[in-house]
Amino acid sequence: MKRSKLIPVMVAVVFATFLALSSILTLHAQQIGEIKRTVLTKQDLSAPGREGILTMAELAPGAREARHTHPGELFVYVQEGTITQNMEGTPTMTVKAGEAYFVPAEKVHWAECAGKTPCKLVTTLVVEKGKPVSSPAK
Repeated sequence: MKRSKLIPVMVAVVFATFLALSSILTLHAQQIGEIKRTVLTKQDLSAPGREGILTMAELAPGAREARHTHPGELFVYVQEGTITQNMEGTPTMTVKAGEAYFVPAEKVHWAECAGKTPCKLVTTLVVEKGKPVSSPAK
C-alpha cells in the first residue's frame, strides 16, 4: 500500500479505537451490578408543581449507582443490608438496616450495596412535576 493511502487508514483505525474505548469507559461509569427499582405510588402534592414518588430499590451485593442528581429532595430508609452513601462535599456514610438518610435537591450522589447481602431501600422523592426524576451527574 502506498504511503499516501496508509496515513488515512491509520487515522481511521486510531479514531475507531478511540470511539470503542470511549463507549467502554462510559458504560463503566454508569451503574454497576443489578439494581431493581419499583414505583410503589406517585401522587401530586398540595405544594404547587410538586409530586411525591415512593419507590423500593433492591441492590445486589456490590451493586453501585452511577453518580446522579434529583430535581427535589430524597429520603431513604434502609430496610435490609448496608449502604455506602456518597455525596459530593460530604464524608461517605455507612447506613445500616433500620437507619435513614436525606439527599438535598440537585446534590450529586451515588450509593453502593456494601457487604455480601442484598440491600432494600424505601425511597421518597419530592420533586418538581414534569422534570426527569433522575439525571446523570456532570
